[in-house]
Amino acid sequence: MDKLRDREFDFSSKLRQESTIARLREYILWRRNSIHQKLPNFGPISINLDLTSACNFSCPHCVDSKIINTGEYLRLEDIKQTINVLHSHGLLSVILLGGGEPTLHKHFEEIVRYIKGTRLELGVVTNGSRLDKVARVAELLGEKDWVRISIDAAKEDTFKKLHCPKNHVTLNHILHKAREIKGINPLVSIGYSFVILWEGMEINGNELTRNTDEITDAVELAREYSFDFISFKPCLIRLEDSQKESLLDKVDKKREERIVEEIKINLHKAKNIVDGGIKILESVNLQAMMSKEVNQLKRQPKRCHMQFFRTVVAPSGIFHCPAFRGLEKAKIAASDGYATNSNFEESLEAIARSISTFDAENECKVVGCFYHHVNWWLENFTNSGRDIDEIETVGDDNFFL
Repeated sequence: MDKLRDREFDFSSKLRQESTIARLREYILWRRNSIHQKLPNFGPISINLDLTSACNFSCPHCVDSKIINTGEYLRLEDIKQTINVLHSHGLLSVILLGGGEPTLHKHFEEIVRYIKGTRLELGVVTNGSRLDKVARVAELLGEKDWVRISIDAAKEDTFKKLHCPKNHVTLNHILHKAREIKGINPLVSIGYSFVILWEGMEINGNELTRNTDEITDAVELAREYSFDFISFKPCLIRLEDSQKESLLDKVDKKREERIVEEIKINLHKAKNIVDGGIKILESVNLQAMMSKEVNQLKRQPKRCHMQFFRTVVAPSGIFHCPAFRGLEKAKIAASDGYATNSNFEESLEAIARSISTFDAENECKVVGCFYHHVNWWLENFTNSGRDIDEIETVGDDNFFL
């Protein structure tokens, strides 16, 4: 059977895994008969779990800058109850990501222990400032779990300009700590996250620090310090008028071509240097940039189907999409919307309404959506009338969406 290890962003294949395909088939049947049926009694396969709004960095390019450091956080008991309820309804993976820095939650280590105690797959996205906390729970992580550190640079000066840390953490400290975690547990995957910022990017009239010339050096550092992968994605800007994430908004074609060519050249150099020695991941929207298909990526179907399969649980509520985190129009429920079975049932009804009424074609027309391809695949298959048994099953690998 096919494996997904080299297809991190092939979400349609992830939905066709042995452990998830029954849910996929039932969803398609529901969409075909949704007027007459309740949404299948499944929870999400994967959730983004935002533990806290607190952050000790002041990254000028942060898309969540308006919702961080509000003083909100998820209570430990609510987190445990949410995990219990969702696990009983088919939850398979949790990503500690978004809003704030997860390691700043005072119960971070206990939360990791609890999640791993339920045998769920776990991903942790961190700014690297508190890797000592990650190190203390590293031995609990398995070969499908990962820790991805948001670094975005290969030089100390660039790191400081892009992250403006409020403590004395340095790039050098983060790199050494990452290698220490890998030494504690060789099974866990350690990732070097690199958001690409190009010349001329501005937020509120302030130009952001360019890092395109550090792509190759970052790959070399990732290899030197025992990272398993380095992931590249383009910087997104949250539009002031709509508060939606957007890619290459109001960039003329000639400038876009210059940006793309520079990134292509540096990525090509990086791949030649490592020659397979470390995995290089390119996000869906970066791939679209490189193939000049960003406008196509922003053309969404009317229905966002992926909100049935993954959601965001944050201190400010449950949201159907990471790109709309914190926005009322994408809010499914309060933060405890999965904490009891009755709350779960109400949230499931809210998701059904959202699938039927949220107009992704209009609302997401500026968003370079990670789930663009799988949403269209689901849209086309649902409308085709083909037998759901025709959907090919692939072997289980990982369940991160």
